Amino acid sequence: VAFSILRCYNLFRKFSKYFLKGVSIVGLAETFKALSDPVRREILLLLRKGKMSAGEIGAHFDMTGATVSYHLSQLKKAELILEEKKKNYIYYQLNTSVFEEIMMWIAQFSHQDEKNDPYYKQNVG
Repeated sequence: VAFSILRCYNLFRKFSKYFLKGVSIVGLAETFKALSDPVRREILLLLRKGKMSAGEIGAHFDMTGATVSYHLSQLKKAELILEEKKKNYIYYQLNTSVFEEIMMWIAQFSHQDEKNDPYYKQNVG
């Protein structure tokens, strides 16, 4: 089932009280908010290839350095990227552990038979 990022964010907000016991709701909200922007999603796609400096990332977009910096700060705030300082440069890379957590959260919605799902029975049904 294909979900848009915005639809996942809305589902998260609606059903988080049932599915996210013990998980940081603020963290997931920030993650989905960051993913809702197409520029930030494009930055994440660029970083799949490996570490990049802010200048290297900015070269792919027709926007000011301040705007690129803002998008990077939002991705950092959502913990989707990590930064590493080397001399006068800051390099960014994907934080794959957050993506794994997102995939596990989304996978909850793919259960074919909710009636036999013990987690669903305990928390929703």
